[in-house]
Amino acid sequence: MAQEQATNVQCECTTNGKSEQGLGINPSNGQPSPQPQTHVESEPELGPNPKSFSRLCSRDKAERDAALVELTQSIMACLGLDRPGSARIDKNTLVQLLRVSHSCPLPEVREKAAELLQTAQERGVEVPRALAPGPSAFIPTKQILEEGLDQKVLMEAFLSLGRLDHITMVMALHPAYLSCFLRTQHALLQLDGPLPHPWRHYIFIMAAARHHCSYLVQQHRAGFLEVGGEKGWLAGLQHAPPKLQSLNTLNMLLAHRPWLITQQHIQELVCPGAESRWSLAELIHAVVLITHAHSLSSFSWGCGLNPEPDHTGGHAFNPPSPNSHRPRSPSSPAHEDGRQELGDGGMEVEVLLKRMEELQQQEEEECSQEEMITRFERERSESIPTAVVRGASSNLVLRFVEDPEFGYEDFAPRGEQSPPTMRAQDYSWEDHGFSLVNRLLPDMGQLLDEKFQVVYGLTYHRMAMHEGVDTQTLRKALWNYIQCVYGIRYDDYDYGEVNVLLERALKVYVKTVACHPEQTTARTYASFWRHFRHSEKVHLNLLLMEARLQAALLYTLRAITRHMT
Repeated sequence: MAQEQATNVQCECTTNGKSEQGLGINPSNGQPSPQPQTHVESEPELGPNPKSFSRLCSRDKAERDAALVELTQSIMACLGLDRPGSARIDKNTLVQLLRVSHSCPLPEVREKAAELLQTAQERGVEVPRALAPGPSAFIPTKQILEEGLDQKVLMEAFLSLGRLDHITMVMALHPAYLSCFLRTQHALLQLDGPLPHPWRHYIFIMAAARHHCSYLVQQHRAGFLEVGGEKGWLAGLQHAPPKLQSLNTLNMLLAHRPWLITQQHIQELVCPGAESRWSLAELIHAVVLITHAHSLSSFSWGCGLNPEPDHTGGHAFNPPSPNSHRPRSPSSPAHEDGRQELGDGGMEVEVLLKRMEELQQQEEEECSQEEMITRFERERSESIPTAVVRGASSNLVLRFVEDPEFGYEDFAPRGEQSPPTMRAQDYSWEDHGFSLVNRLLPDMGQLLDEKFQVVYGLTYHRMAMHEGVDTQTLRKALWNYIQCVYGIRYDDYDYGEVNVLLERALKVYVKTVACHPEQTTARTYASFWRHFRHSEKVHLNLLLMEARLQAALLYTLRAITRHMT
């Protein structure tokens, strides 16, 4: 069961070569059902339940201590049975121990988990090893540990989530933002709301699968099962209830072409005659979940997140090969001190600083409205190649995707008529979207607004090796460029500044992560801002994530507003 306490360690006992396991509970009817007489790894992609050691995450230290003692006793009892032909510790339990030994912020728990794995190995049990050295394939673990370990924020995340995942560890480079993010995600997934808790995780899976984000799909498959979700739904989208399946078109459009969302799409979901009708409150909850998952997929790919130790692809039971500690790839962006390869771009920071200062000091240029629109259109229609195409995703992801060929398209491909631009002055978050979300999903508008404001205003008054820098013009150019890619125009912004401040390699990265995140590579990450800290590139990814989320949300909220009026 999902709510197993830490003492419920499974031992696989063998009798005459066959596994004997107990009865499970079918979440659909609450009745006992026999477990499959196969090894637990027959469906390895399901992974272990991330909350199976939930008592170790109690806020009560006495409870944590008791859970740790009981866990130790249970594992030692299994090891006492560990004779040839007799018993082995369940592999999911071993993988959970591996996860805790790598990421738990409580030293006594982390060290005990490592000790138990070592003891099991000494008793002849084949134990797993983590395949990745840290949270990110792009960012040296040393820098994340040195810059990002705000213990108060990380401890709160661990106690709330029951784990310290790679997303949290990378976002912890910016603790003020991480706190807002965790509050919003907690409200979306765990607090009272119109959608059942298993549905929330399933919608997250559907959304993450659009961007082939195996990391998030695995996270929320586990979360879905933990809150009592029907295991059969995980066989694929066609096995989910029709009401969930009816979100598929909206999910596709939000992921790839949100500007195509119309009042008609909303009516098909909420009208009284619609099959499996959605209430407006349910639909708003679903839309915020979907846009949150899409933008978090961009962050996951953009920061090169490695699989968690308990994910498929995150661990192995075989011993390491002699070449497993291979040197850093030539395309990898970083030195261990956290700075980028300098290459031939040694003057890029000084050039950018000078351009920023000039823009801040110059008097506002007198431009006609036609010229301002022309500059916007030039940025929106600029051809930015994203040439990397990854191999096909596993069935773990594709089973939740219909019409996998449907993807992002530039606004005016090959000179075609482009869709109408959304003018921020006609429909904005501040004047329209905020109040609508807050009305239909109380407090969510406030949580989202806080997140937008924190990330937009986030600054440490430094840039690369320079201190005391006002980065406001650069942050504004990045935010407006990301929303420009999604067809949103601010009448009072001169998009000529985007071309002045954003080098082409940066534009390639931004458009890739925003529109084709699954195509992001270490090389695209390394190709821009080569003097900048990794924490500054993570900040860029946070800006990108929130600007993208807000843009997609605005198109849907506008369609809902038109439906309501």
